[in-house]
Amino acid sequence: MSKKICLHNGTILSGISTMEKCAVLIKDGIIADVFSEERLGQKNLGADTEIIDVDGAYISPGFIDTHIHGFRGCGTDNPSADAMLQMSESLAQFGVSAFNPTFYPSSEESMIHGIKEVLKAMGHEKGAKIMGIHLEGPFISPDKLGVQRPETVKKVDLALMDRLWKASEGHIVNMTVAPELKGMRDLALDCLKKGIVLQAGHTNAEYKHMTEGMQAGILHSTHLFNAMSQMHHRNPGAVGSVLIHPEISCEIIADGVHVHPDLIKLLVRDKPLDKIVLVTDALTPTEQTEGPLLANGEEVVFKGGCFHRKSDDVIAGSALTMMQGVKNLVSYGLEPGKAVKCASANPAQIMHYYHKGMIIPDMDADVIVFDKQFKLLVSIIGGEIKKNVVD
Repeated sequence: MSKKICLHNGTILSGISTMEKCAVLIKDGIIADVFSEERLGQKNLGADTEIIDVDGAYISPGFIDTHIHGFRGCGTDNPSADAMLQMSESLAQFGVSAFNPTFYPSSEESMIHGIKEVLKAMGHEKGAKIMGIHLEGPFISPDKLGVQRPETVKKVDLALMDRLWKASEGHIVNMTVAPELKGMRDLALDCLKKGIVLQAGHTNAEYKHMTEGMQAGILHSTHLFNAMSQMHHRNPGAVGSVLIHPEISCEIIADGVHVHPDLIKLLVRDKPLDKIVLVTDALTPTEQTEGPLLANGEEVVFKGGCFHRKSDDVIAGSALTMMQGVKNLVSYGLEPGKAVKCASANPAQIMHYYHKGMIIPDMDADVIVFDKQFKLLVSIIGGEIKKNVVD
């Protein structure tokens, strides 16, 4: 049984609202109560409760990163159960309580091997929980690859999808697809039955393809503005579709490089906030301190705020952390509570993690504390303290 923990004297960013001078009681891995500071003295918490004064800091749900390839030298480009468990521990030190390891497409053999390694790690995490797997392909457009390898892209293949699904034992949570591909409707309907959240991404879709995809259940989108058909006044494309239709949710990489900050301001102004999901799309060498920097089998260098392929200087991917992403969103004008919502409640709801992402009674006790400079002070996952540097 978990020890009871009470975090008090904080500002709660609950994923729904902001509450000042409040406290959170955690018991047996669940949020037991949320109450005002003035009621603390009326509570009979018991001698077995660890009481932590957070001294006015923010108390927030743990962040949920639904699109991340790797962290601190461990990732899905060289997958092993040990690498996933190391990612879990490292991510908890940056405020992440749950994540979806994300695979680039590769050979079927390699993808199945990677999927099985993730399964070996699930349930043994000492930090952030592995919620399931995100497949960023292989059914994507060869015209919008980004840094993905062209030989790994596949035509829609329902039999292949079924083999990947069976290998995952039902743990593929989300998948990036190109709605314009022939046979996509059948794939989308099949994935809908399996409970997979489909995301339009790495796509050269015309507007009509996007609306057809919506009809088949493709209602989320991968790293909006990046690796997708851009908006044109005669063909809104993928970007225009996401902006036009409030029912389509979207990922956003808020590192200030992948998307101009003013475009994020536009998105927040015109898109329902609960449809915006902060992701890192972080590559394996993110926050790595030594050794060669490798991502998807290629050497990369860090410059200008992200990773570039060493061979041709093309942007290879993000070096963002979720905490820095939240901090950036606040610097772009979002209130802290709204920025946190994009990193917690929104991904939880879109991925159907209905017991995560909010600080309200009966939710999983995945709670973090950070100060006004966005420095992590406490990380609690499943009611267990993972990091505590509060005096």
